[in-house]
Amino acid sequence: MELSKEWYHTELANSEYDMLHRSPTVEYSFYNAVKTGDMDSVIRNCKEDAFIDLKGTGVLSRNPLTNIKYHFVVTTAMITRYCIDGGLEPEQAYRLSDFYILRMDSCTTVRQVADLHHEMVKDFTGKMILQKKSSILSKPVMQCVDYIYTHIKERITITTLAEYTGLSESYLSRVFKQNLGISISDYIREKKIEKATHLLRYSDKPIVDIANYLSFSSQSHFIQIFENYTGLTPKKYRDKYYKSMW
Repeated sequence: MELSKEWYHTELANSEYDMLHRSPTVEYSFYNAVKTGDMDSVIRNCKEDAFIDLKGTGVLSRNPLTNIKYHFVVTTAMITRYCIDGGLEPEQAYRLSDFYILRMDSCTTVRQVADLHHEMVKDFTGKMILQKKSSILSKPVMQCVDYIYTHIKERITITTLAEYTGLSESYLSRVFKQNLGISISDYIREKKIEKATHLLRYSDKPIVDIANYLSFSSQSHFIQIFENYTGLTPKKYRDKYYKSMW
């Protein structure tokens, strides 16, 4: 009863001050840009810092930091479901959502939340671009891509994937290269380095532990491969991106 009374008072006050929510069309358009892999539109939205323009979005907390955090959770939840609807594997989408919401929880400024939001939406958009490409991939190549994603911390070889798909190593290698324009071994290395960049940005794991976690033969081998792909050593990469965000 008390809550109902409070609601009526709030509704009356909002009506008097013409406090209206903006049309959801703009938000839907942005979610759809992520869903369809429209990276140009997403990057443009991030450069404009549209996420922290909260006019007409409603006040979810009187505290500005808590308010933007609540909006982050809402946006992440919506994007997750849009991407699942667009074909992203649900478990991958939910894990990505959980990951970014947990990272957001440790943010201490509105700027940090906004910067993490930009990373999150570009990450989802990138995965949707890959999803669109994968829709034209042959079944054995998709099996390999899925296997690599779920076993990224293990040592993965062409022999492993050939046994998994039931194909010969030579045939699988040829089909994979035809579909993705890259060899299986180079693709595995790319995905391991991509995972390493996330760990360097968002975790405190020592570099040697990251090398071991991703099954590199040694820390020096990991550093060499990482620098070849990113142009930076793992230490310089962490110094540049971890500290700048957190």
